[in-house]
Amino acid sequence: MPITLDTLRRYAVARTLFAPTTLAKAIVKLGFVQADPIRAPARAQDLILRHRVKAYRAGDLEQRYAKLDIEEDFFVNYGFLPRATQALMHPRTPKTALSAERCAQMDAVLAFVQTHGVVHPRAVDAHFAHGKSRNWFGGASNASTQLLDDMHFRGLLRIAGRASGVRTYAARSAPENAPDPQHALDALVDVIVQTYAPLPEHSLKALIGHLRGGAPQWAHLRSDAFTRAQTRLASATVDGQTYYWPADENPASRCHAPMEAMRLLAPFDPLVWDRRRFEHLWGWAYRFEAYTPAPKRVRGYYALPLLWREQVMGWANVSVAQGQMHVALGYVAGAPPSDAAFNPALQAELANMRAFLGLPA
Repeated sequence: MPITLDTLRRYAVARTLFAPTTLAKAIVKLGFVQADPIRAPARAQDLILRHRVKAYRAGDLEQRYAKLDIEEDFFVNYGFLPRATQALMHPRTPKTALSAERCAQMDAVLAFVQTHGVVHPRAVDAHFAHGKSRNWFGGASNASTQLLDDMHFRGLLRIAGRASGVRTYAARSAPENAPDPQHALDALVDVIVQTYAPLPEHSLKALIGHLRGGAPQWAHLRSDAFTRAQTRLASATVDGQTYYWPADENPASRCHAPMEAMRLLAPFDPLVWDRRRFEHLWGWAYRFEAYTPAPKRVRGYYALPLLWREQVMGWANVSVAQGQMHVALGYVAGAPPSDAAFNPALQAELANMRAFLGLPA
């Protein structure tokens, strides 16, 4: 069957919104879960996982992180991914060379972490008194925190967990063997495709470009990795745009029938993340406006796209005050559809959201 825009839309929805499973299996199946600290009404990683994990509740990932075979690290963005995927990006070699003084600081902190097992940034700061330093957005923060972040990025430390939302650190075991660059890059590209397919060609190339953050040592190899991906992935051109997806998947399969369900999606959900694809599939532009000045916002601080069956037809701003959930809805057409099944589905999704947030029905 020919690949049409309707085909791609159904396929995109069905492949990422798979039947809910366990937390560990969902992260493997997704490939990567982007993280964001804003809670409106919950962190992005929790909002992403709630559709894909049975009986998931906000905070479950943080509570169970230490027992899962996953890591918190930078990939194409910052988030959570299987430990085997993280290993493909290390040893990581950032472009910024270390001074002798910085190396000495890292050696001392690493010895401190190895002695204590798991450390909180406050303990490191209290022991070494590194003082303050300028952060990337011009403010001042603890130099110890920045040092720990740098050591984490370089692969000397790993995130052991969180204490009241603050990352704690442990020493990371050095890899026994460095991965083959070409094999590792191809595997990382496959994770990108697993997470975000079907991908427009420009988006696939851009995401491979984002690997300069997760694997900066191979930045010069990204172009060849893109060329190899074009060769091994399945593709089709729709409305002048070439889309790519795993070669063993069939977008035209009858198993991609529309769901009779409502979904409020996180701004960083794999179905929403690619704004270029979003506009092509659903015909309107969604923008994340949390950092937009309030008077210029069109849809709200943290608008959650509203998916009904296979159509994203609106959005919702969800907040919690005094133990009650408040919802402000908006629709691209200006009003909700007249379909009799729409409102019951919406009420069911809002009930699911309240349960996810631990609020009374």
